[in-house]
Amino acid sequence: MWRIISSGLLLAVAVGCASDVRCEGCGKDKASMRIEAPAGRLRHVVLFKFKPETSPEKIGEIEQAFGELPGRIPQIIGYEWGTNVSPEGHDHGYTHAFLVTFADEKGRDAYLPHPAHKKFVELLLPHLEQAHVIDYVVRE
Repeated sequence: MWRIISSGLLLAVAVGCASDVRCEGCGKDKASMRIEAPAGRLRHVVLFKFKPETSPEKIGEIEQAFGELPGRIPQIIGYEWGTNVSPEGHDHGYTHAFLVTFADEKGRDAYLPHPAHKKFVELLLPHLEQAHVIDYVVRE
Protein backbone atom coordinates (compact mmCIF):
# COMPACT_ATOMS: atom_id res chain seq x y z
CA MET A 1 0.00 0.00 0.00
CA TRP A 2 1.07 3.55 -0.66
CA ARG A 3 0.46 6.10 2.02
CA ILE A 4 -0.09 9.66 0.87
CA ILE A 5 -0.01 12.45 3.44
CA SER A 6 -1.83 15.61 2.46
CA SER A 7 -3.06 18.41 4.70
CA GLY A 8 -2.43 16.32 7.78
CA LEU A 9 -4.71 13.48 6.67
CA LEU A 10 -3.37 9.98 6.21
CA LEU A 11 -4.99 8.24 3.28
CA ALA A 12 -4.27 4.65 2.37
CA VAL A 13 -4.61 3.94 -1.33
CA ALA A 14 -4.32 0.42 -2.70
CA VAL A 15 -2.20 0.38 -5.83
CA GLY A 16 -1.96 -3.30 -6.54
CA CYS A 17 -3.04 -6.77 -5.56
CA ALA A 18 -1.22 -9.31 -3.44
CA SER A 19 -1.83 -12.17 -5.83
CA ASP A 20 0.51 -12.64 -8.77
CA VAL A 21 -2.32 -13.99 -10.95
CA ARG A 22 -5.73 -12.80 -9.76
CA CYS A 23 -6.92 -9.91 -7.60
CA GLU A 24 -8.77 -11.31 -4.63
CA GLY A 25 -10.65 -8.03 -4.15
CA CYS A 26 -12.09 -7.61 -7.65
CA GLY A 27 -11.50 -11.02 -9.26
CA LYS A 28 -9.66 -9.58 -12.28
CA ASP A 29 -6.57 -11.29 -13.56
CA LYS A 30 -3.34 -9.27 -13.42
CA ALA A 31 -2.96 -9.15 -17.21
CA SER A 32 -6.33 -7.43 -17.67
CA MET A 33 -5.48 -4.99 -14.86
CA ARG A 34 -2.27 -3.98 -16.62
CA ILE A 35 -4.17 -3.28 -19.83
CA GLU A 36 -6.47 -0.92 -17.92
CA ALA A 37 -3.57 0.93 -16.27
CA PRO A 38 -3.18 3.67 -18.94
CA ALA A 39 -6.62 4.98 -17.95
CA GLY A 40 -5.40 5.15 -14.34
CA ARG A 41 -3.80 7.73 -12.10
CA LEU A 42 -1.77 10.50 -13.65
CA ARG A 43 1.41 11.70 -11.97
CA HIS A 44 2.55 15.29 -12.57
CA VAL A 45 6.27 15.51 -11.78
CA VAL A 46 7.66 19.04 -11.39
CA LEU A 47 11.32 19.98 -10.82
CA PHE A 48 12.43 23.54 -9.95
CA LYS A 49 15.74 25.34 -10.29
CA PHE A 50 15.53 28.72 -8.61
CA LYS A 51 17.40 31.85 -9.64
CA PRO A 52 20.57 32.31 -7.57
CA GLU A 53 19.30 35.56 -6.08
CA THR A 54 16.08 33.99 -4.75
CA SER A 55 16.14 34.20 -0.97
CA PRO A 56 15.51 31.18 1.25
CA GLU A 57 12.48 33.05 2.65
CA LYS A 58 10.97 33.42 -0.83
CA ILE A 59 11.64 29.75 -1.60
CA GLY A 60 9.87 28.88 1.65
CA GLU A 61 6.89 31.00 0.60
CA ILE A 62 6.78 29.19 -2.76
CA GLU A 63 6.99 25.78 -1.04
CA GLN A 64 4.10 26.72 1.22
CA ALA A 65 2.01 28.07 -1.66
CA PHE A 66 2.49 24.88 -3.70
CA GLY A 67 1.56 22.84 -0.62
CA GLU A 68 -1.72 24.73 -0.29
CA LEU A 69 -2.91 23.74 -3.77
CA PRO A 70 -4.27 20.29 -2.72
CA GLY A 71 -6.66 22.06 -0.35
CA ARG A 72 -7.82 24.42 -3.09
CA ILE A 73 -7.99 22.17 -6.13
CA PRO A 74 -10.20 19.11 -5.57
CA GLN A 75 -8.77 17.21 -8.55
CA ILE A 76 -5.47 16.74 -6.67
CA ILE A 77 -5.71 13.34 -4.99
CA GLY A 78 -2.09 13.09 -3.85
CA TYR A 79 0.77 15.48 -3.22
CA GLU A 80 4.31 15.19 -1.95
CA TRP A 81 7.53 17.10 -2.32
CA GLY A 82 11.08 17.31 -1.17
CA THR A 83 14.46 18.85 -1.81
CA ASN A 84 17.36 17.16 -3.53
CA VAL A 85 19.54 14.98 -1.31
CA SER A 86 21.17 12.89 -4.04
CA PRO A 87 24.94 12.45 -3.70
CA GLU A 88 25.30 11.62 -7.42
CA GLY A 89 25.68 15.19 -8.70
CA HIS A 90 23.25 14.84 -11.61
CA ASP A 91 20.73 17.45 -10.39
CA HIS A 92 21.93 20.22 -12.77
CA GLY A 93 20.96 22.79 -10.15
CA TYR A 94 17.42 21.53 -9.57
CA THR A 95 16.69 21.63 -5.89
CA HIS A 96 12.98 20.86 -5.54
CA ALA A 97 10.81 17.97 -6.72
CA PHE A 98 7.02 17.87 -6.49
CA LEU A 99 4.74 14.94 -7.28
CA VAL A 100 1.08 15.79 -7.82
CA THR A 101 -1.35 12.94 -8.45
CA PHE A 102 -4.66 13.12 -10.28
CA ALA A 103 -7.26 10.40 -10.84
CA ASP A 104 -6.80 10.81 -14.59
CA GLU A 105 -5.85 13.25 -17.34
CA LYS A 106 -9.13 15.13 -16.89
CA GLY A 107 -8.07 16.01 -13.35
CA ARG A 108 -4.75 17.39 -14.59
CA ASP A 109 -6.53 19.26 -17.36
CA ALA A 110 -8.78 20.96 -14.78
CA TYR A 111 -5.78 21.76 -12.54
CA LEU A 112 -3.66 23.57 -15.11
CA PRO A 113 -6.06 26.50 -15.78
CA HIS A 114 -7.46 26.53 -12.21
CA PRO A 115 -7.28 30.04 -10.68
CA ALA A 116 -5.36 28.78 -7.61
CA HIS A 117 -2.73 27.15 -9.86
CA LYS A 118 -2.46 30.29 -11.99
CA LYS A 119 -1.97 32.41 -8.84
CA PHE A 120 0.79 30.02 -7.68
CA VAL A 121 2.54 30.27 -11.07
CA GLU A 122 2.45 34.09 -10.82
CA LEU A 123 4.23 33.87 -7.46
CA LEU A 124 6.75 31.34 -8.77
CA LEU A 125 7.80 32.68 -12.18
CA PRO A 126 9.86 35.72 -11.10
CA HIS A 127 12.07 33.39 -9.02
CA LEU A 128 12.28 30.41 -11.33
CA GLU A 129 15.39 29.87 -13.43
CA GLN A 130 14.10 26.68 -15.01
CA ALA A 131 11.54 23.91 -14.54
CA HIS A 132 11.06 20.42 -15.88
CA VAL A 133 7.61 18.85 -15.97
CA ILE A 134 6.79 15.28 -16.89
CA ASP A 135 3.34 13.73 -16.70
CA TYR A 136 2.80 10.01 -16.88
CA VAL A 137 0.00 7.54 -16.42
CA VAL A 138 0.84 5.01 -13.73
CA ARG A 139 1.59 1.52 -15.01
CA GLU A 140 1.79 -1.31 -12.56
